[in-house]
Amino acid sequence: MANRLQIQNVQAAVRILQGIIVIGLLITLGRVFQLQILDYEEYAPLSRQNSIRMNVVNPARGLILDRNGKIIVENQPIYSVTITPAKFKMENLDVLAELLDMEQELVLERITEAQRFSWHRTSRLFTEVPFETFSVIEENLWRLPGIGHQIESKRHYPLNFSASHILGYLREASPEDFVRDETLRLGDRVGKSGIEMVYDQHLRGEKGTHYLTVNAYGQALRSYDNGNLNNSPKKGADLITTIDADLQELAETLMTRMTGGLVAMDPNTGEILSIVSSPNYDLDRLAGKMDREYWASVNSDSLRPLFNRAISSRQPPGSTFKPFMGLYGLHTGLITPRTEIVSTGAYRRGRLYGDTADPGVYDLRKALALSSNYYFFWMMDEIATNGGLDDWAEKMRDFGMGPNNNIDLPFETRGIMPDTDYMERTFGDRYWGVGDLMSLGIGQGMISVSPLQMAVATSVLANGGYRVQPHIVKEVHHNDNTVNYTQPYKDKIEWIEPSYLSAVHEGMLDVVTEGSGRFYAQIPGITTAGKTGTSQNPHGNNHGWFIAYAPAENPQIAVAVLTENSGFGSISATPVASLLIEKYLTGEINRNHILDVVLNFTPRPSRTQTQVQNQTQQQAEEQIEESTGDVNLPEDGTDD
Repeated sequence: MANRLQIQNVQAAVRILQGIIVIGLLITLGRVFQLQILDYEEYAPLSRQNSIRMNVVNPARGLILDRNGKIIVENQPIYSVTITPAKFKMENLDVLAELLDMEQELVLERITEAQRFSWHRTSRLFTEVPFETFSVIEENLWRLPGIGHQIESKRHYPLNFSASHILGYLREASPEDFVRDETLRLGDRVGKSGIEMVYDQHLRGEKGTHYLTVNAYGQALRSYDNGNLNNSPKKGADLITTIDADLQELAETLMTRMTGGLVAMDPNTGEILSIVSSPNYDLDRLAGKMDREYWASVNSDSLRPLFNRAISSRQPPGSTFKPFMGLYGLHTGLITPRTEIVSTGAYRRGRLYGDTADPGVYDLRKALALSSNYYFFWMMDEIATNGGLDDWAEKMRDFGMGPNNNIDLPFETRGIMPDTDYMERTFGDRYWGVGDLMSLGIGQGMISVSPLQMAVATSVLANGGYRVQPHIVKEVHHNDNTVNYTQPYKDKIEWIEPSYLSAVHEGMLDVVTEGSGRFYAQIPGITTAGKTGTSQNPHGNNHGWFIAYAPAENPQIAVAVLTENSGFGSISATPVASLLIEKYLTGEINRNHILDVVLNFTPRPSRTQTQVQNQTQQQAEEQIEESTGDVNLPEDGTDD
C-alpha cells in the first residue's frame, strides 16, 4: 500500500512539473510572439542597437583665407577617444586608464562628465591623444564596450603672423553652449573669440553618421546595410576675409616693441586690411589640447594680451581730434577757412590753458599743420558758451567716435563723447561748467576712443564724407558652392560739405610736409594726409597717436595707430602708420632707416609736469601782462 501511494505521489509531481513546463513554454512562446510580431516595431530598433554602432563623423571646420586667397587658417589631423556611457562597464576603468597611460582619477572625471552630459550619446573622452595611444585603444576595443575612436582636426596657422585678435581661438563647448545649441556634443570645439566666434555657425559644418555592424565584443565587422544609412558630414563654410596677409605680417612686426593697437582699412568700403593689438598671444598653443601653463600666463600677464586694444581700448585721441573740430566749426559757421585767431601762447578761460605751438596768427590750415591748441581751445569755448555741447557731441558721433561701429568681431567697446546728460551723470547737475569742457576741443579730458573708431573717422575724411561699416569677412563660401556676401553699410553724413573736407585736407597735407609728421610720414611718390597726436596719461608716459590716409588725391588706405606709454605720437605712432601705407601702396619697404627706427624703438620719457608748467608759464608771462592763475599741462608733444 505504501509503495502504491509513493508511486501515485511521484506521478502527480511529474504531471505538475509537466504542466509547469508546458505553461512556461506557452508563456515563452507567447512572449516571443509578442516581441517578434506584436511589438516588432518597438523592439527591433533596440535589438539592432546591440549589433549596430553609430559613429558620429565630425566635419572639417571651414578654412579662413585672406583677401588674395592665401590660407590663414587650415586644419591638421588629431586623434580622439570617445565613450558611450550606457555601454561602458566601470569594472574596465583600470584597463582603460592603463591603455591611455593616465591616472584613474582623471579618466573617471572625464567619464563622469560624459555621463552628466548624456548616457546614450557618444562623447569625446580625450582629444589629441598620441597616435601610439590611439592605436593601442583601437586594438583593444573588444575589451572595452562603449569606447570608440575618431580622427578629427585642430586649427593650424601656416603664415608668419598671429592675427590672434582677428581670428580668435576655439575651446570645448561649455554647458551654456549646449543649452544654446542642441547639436553640440561633449568635446565639440566652438569659437570663443575673433571671427571663429562670430562666424562659428558657418565654420562648424554639419556632423555625419556612420553605421557599423559589430560583434558581441564591440569589434567592427562591416558597414551596416552596405552604408545605405550613412550620412556624410558637411564641411564648414570657408571665410574670405578682407585682411591683407603681407600687411598684417608687417603690422605685427612693427608693433613688436609697442603696446597698443592699430587699424588699417579701405576708406571706401570699410574692408579691414590689418588689425593689430599688441601684445598678442600664440594661437598655436591654444589650437588643440589646452596648454594650461601658457593659458594661465596669458591670463595673469599685466599687459593683458587677450584684450583687443584695437577695438576695445578707450583713450583720449589728443590732437588727432582737431580735424574733426575743424569740420564742425566750418559747418556751424563758427569759422571759415580764412578765419584768423591770434594766439598769445596760452588760452585764458579763468585760468591758462597751455599751448606748445608758437604764438602767432593761425587760420584753420595753419592750426592743423602746427597743431595750435589755442585755436581749438577758442573754438570749444565758443561752442560750450553758446550751448552747443549736445549738437557738437551728436556731430562727432556721426564720425563713428563714441558709438559702436558694428565690426564683425566680438567685444567692441563704445567710446565716450560727452554731452549734457553725460556731464550731469558724471559731475552732478550744476556742478560743471565751460571750464570742464575746454580740453575737449583738443581731444583730451573725458573724450575716449579706440583705434577702430579713429580709423572709421579718418575714412570719413578720406572718402568724401561717408561713414562706412568696418568688417573682416566679405564672403562666406558654403559647401554647396553657394556664396554669401556681407553687406556692410555706407552712409553719407549729410552735413559735411566737400569744401569743409578740402579745407581740413590742406591742413593735414601740411602736417606731413611741414608739421610734426615731416620726420617720418613723407613717402617718396605718395602724397599722404595725416595728423599726429599725443594724449596725456596720468599713470606714466603719454600715449602716441597718428591718423592718415593715402594717396591723398585718391585714398586707398586709412590708418589709425595708438602706441601706449610711448611719448609723442610724431615719433612713435607716425612711422608705424607710414610704413604700413608704403607697404600697401607699393608692395615693399624702401625707407629702411625708418624701419630700423621702429624696430629699435624705445619710448622717450615724457616731460614732467613741473617742466611743462614752467615752460608754459614763462610763455604766458611774456605774452600776457599781469596774468595769474594755474596753468594746465599742454595736451600734446612739442611737435604734435
